[in-house]
Amino acid sequence: MIAATRIKLTPVLAVLAFVLALFGVVVCFRAWADIARIGWEIPEYQHVFLVPFVAMFLAYVRRERLNYVRLSGTALGPTLVVIGWWAGNFGLNHGVQLLLHLGAVLVFIGCLTAALGKQVLFRFLPVAFVLLLIVPMPQHIRLEISKPLQRYTAEISSYLLGLFGVSTQVQGSVIVINDQPVNVAEACNGMRMVFPLLLISYGFAFGLPLRAGVRILIVALSPVIALICNVLRVMPLVWLQGQGKIGQTWGERLHEQSGWIMVPLAFLVLLGVIRLLRWAMVPVYRYPLASQGH
Repeated sequence: MIAATRIKLTPVLAVLAFVLALFGVVVCFRAWADIARIGWEIPEYQHVFLVPFVAMFLAYVRRERLNYVRLSGTALGPTLVVIGWWAGNFGLNHGVQLLLHLGAVLVFIGCLTAALGKQVLFRFLPVAFVLLLIVPMPQHIRLEISKPLQRYTAEISSYLLGLFGVSTQVQGSVIVINDQPVNVAEACNGMRMVFPLLLISYGFAFGLPLRAGVRILIVALSPVIALICNVLRVMPLVWLQGQGKIGQTWGERLHEQSGWIMVPLAFLVLLGVIRLLRWAMVPVYRYPLASQGH
């Protein structure tokens, strides 16, 4: 039996991995084009354009792990390609959009695994998992998530405005200020930013040498962080909407421009969480990512 050889990312191997990955995109081009179209046309899915950058960042911080793996198990790659191809075709023929997109991602991961081996896949699992987030969530699930976000955003924003002496009333997901109803609709309930903030939290958690429990905590907190950031965004919008025509005009402008401000704000909140854990003497860091085996 021939022993598996230690992998070294030579130009030849890099070109092979690139060619196979490109092949995986080409054979599933229809699915990838559909993902790009959805992200371009529907604001709630714009996070799909952020996924490749988070994946490349996570792969970069783990690049030296290639020195600790052996080139073996490349047969797993074709297996993933076959599964992805079957899922994609089933989704296309039966109108199951989720399977169509998921199949394309599995084919892409399988092509890379066929070139680099299963050990690379296992040691770069955070990268593989984040690629799955490029698959647009079915609309009915997204809408079910948005409903409680609307309600919680309205209730918390109204309560906090009351602490500042601003009189408001909540009617479901509508905040009434100075007899002016402000609907916390999907565009303003944070749903657009839940997945971008999940990506930021995921990249933050797995881009730093944090302990497993801390990573799970940060990813689990991402919906809460999205809610907090969105409340901070909605409060001035609601106040402006209650200040007459001029305030409404400025509120509309702020609404259009303030969405992605939540991303750096969430990053600062995550840094605050780490500082708080360290202040509480909770072990946070585990090891330098680039030089460890898992």
